[in-house]
Amino acid sequence: MTEQKGAAPTQYGRVMLKISGEALMGDQGFGLHPPTVERIAREVESVVALGVEVCMVIGGGNIFRGLQGSAQGMERTTADYMGMLATVMNALAMQSAIEARGLHCRVISAIRMDEVCEPYIRRRAIRHLEKKRIVIFAAGTGNPYFTTDTAATLRANEMNCEAIFKGTKVDGVYDKDPKKHADAKRYGEVSYDEVLQKHLGVMDASAIALARDNRLPIIVFSLDEPGGFRAILGGEGTYTRVQN
Repeated sequence: MTEQKGAAPTQYGRVMLKISGEALMGDQGFGLHPPTVERIAREVESVVALGVEVCMVIGGGNIFRGLQGSAQGMERTTADYMGMLATVMNALAMQSAIEARGLHCRVISAIRMDEVCEPYIRRRAIRHLEKKRIVIFAAGTGNPYFTTDTAATLRANEMNCEAIFKGTKVDGVYDKDPKKHADAKRYGEVSYDEVLQKHLGVMDASAIALARDNRLPIIVFSLDEPGGFRAILGGEGTYTRVQN
């Protein structure tokens, strides 16, 4: 259990926050919405105030989605590398918003670009976390054909995170789309195998299998709910827990 003086206790000492690139575009149809980026930075700040060490992985779909580019005739490997570069842009935007709040943050890229961020070195990344710096992992795994969901699960395992927090637009995992079906039911807890068998869409199959094999819980919650991230870390709020 980790806490700072005056902070509410939490069962988590180190967590991975995974959000989509689309989460950064607010009500826009494309790109970055600075007030939304700043709001998410405040959410992260509130969790750091609990004494929790935070890693982040942000998708790139608000700028470029490799799979979509491939579907439009672009060679898949090239499209995926373009998607990885989009995640670096998002990571730098989030770093700027976090540092504007007086916090220390490092962007670590799986593809070397030393002029703008650090290369991925596991021990260095862990040291940043131990020094209470927020670490944003960019450029996915550095390999095409792997999603940022898989990258988040891989880095969470490498960083010895205790859970992945998947921030979405809904407050958990449902048996069907709650925006289309009024009778959709939310799971309080669901197994990895059930997620795979029922195609519940929490993360891609590779990410779910990697989490399952390493017994890494996935907490699915609404990132649009102000204070939701902190509340769940404090044992409150609405969410779905994916585990064995």
